[in-house]
Amino acid sequence: QVQLVESGGGLVQPGGSLRLSCAASRSILGFNSMGWHRQAPGEQRELVASIGRSGSTNYTDSVKGRFTISRDSAKNTVYLQMNSLKPEETAVYYCNAATWLGITYWGKGTLVTVSS
Repeated sequence: QVQLVESGGGLVQPGGSLRLSCAASRSILGFNSMGWHRQAPGEQRELVASIGRSGSTNYTDSVKGRFTISRDSAKNTVYLQMNSLKPEETAVYYCNAATWLGITYWGKGTLVTVSS
């Protein structure tokens, strides 16, 4: 069983920055892809950013130019650098990892609150 543990959430003012971390219990290079999703109250969970095994990245349009997904394979950790945060981006942010067999693992999430 794979464990994913997110950290780095918290309260930040509009326009501020946060860096989220997702630590995996095994080598992240064994996954087909890893990603960050978010779910705001009353909303569906949405993909924010993902990174493939090759290192290719993908972002939802609303975060392009502000968020950056990266990884440190030596630490088995994926990061999400979030800049210029907006109040509407208040949500629980979840890390996930997908295997080549189509199995997806999820972390428990970390809350990001963007408010003055």
